[in-house]
Amino acid sequence: MSSITVLGFDYGTKSIGVAIGQSLTGSAKPLLSIKAVDGIPKWEELGMLIEEWKPDLVVVGLPLNMDGTEQEMTQRAKKFANRINGRFGAKVVTQDERLTTADAKARLFEMGGYKALTKGQVDAMSAVLIIESYFESTY
Repeated sequence: MSSITVLGFDYGTKSIGVAIGQSLTGSAKPLLSIKAVDGIPKWEELGMLIEEWKPDLVVVGLPLNMDGTEQEMTQRAKKFANRINGRFGAKVVTQDERLTTADAKARLFEMGGYKALTKGQVDAMSAVLIIESYFESTY
């Protein structure tokens, strides 16, 4: 199976974390966080990322309740995923992201202590974990 490039998003109403990953290595790295206003990003910023990285697949984290049920943010993240597909023609899948924020904070803390825990870095690291969990469940 050939390697695919995956662009991952940790969707939030104020900030959207972004990471890039390769299926060959099964790993990802944080890129940045994009500001959002009530869940709406600057679509041209997303377009520039898609243009730059030319991902084979976009993975959007799906926030679910701990028991697996949906919440309002689940619907908003699905809508965000659909918009990426509609605007940019990218192939988009969603990935359960329960616990990724806690995991992201733990991983960043290990790497750099409290200084590493800025909101943008946590969101971007959450996007890394979303991609990695997608790889684990798919490959």
